[in-house]
Amino acid sequence: MEMADVTIHIHEAIDHERSTQIADTLRTHKGVMAVAHHDKTSHLMIIEYDPDTVTSRELLQVALDQGVHAQLIGL
Repeated sequence: MEMADVTIHIHEAIDHERSTQIADTLRTHKGVMAVAHHDKTSHLMIIEYDPDTVTSRELLQVALDQGVHAQLIGL
């Protein structure tokens, strides 16, 4: 299994509870292995996932479906 990661930038300022809700929703998505988020940078989430199962755009849509404005950040 090949793994990839993507960073999602959330435009709004969100608190710990909201950040955790979004991260938990992402974690339940098929193909997602881990989601990292921290209070000091709650607007950033790093998602580790299986690109054979889910795409980064699908993960972005999961975040957008949570009612925030967000974008993918590539390196």
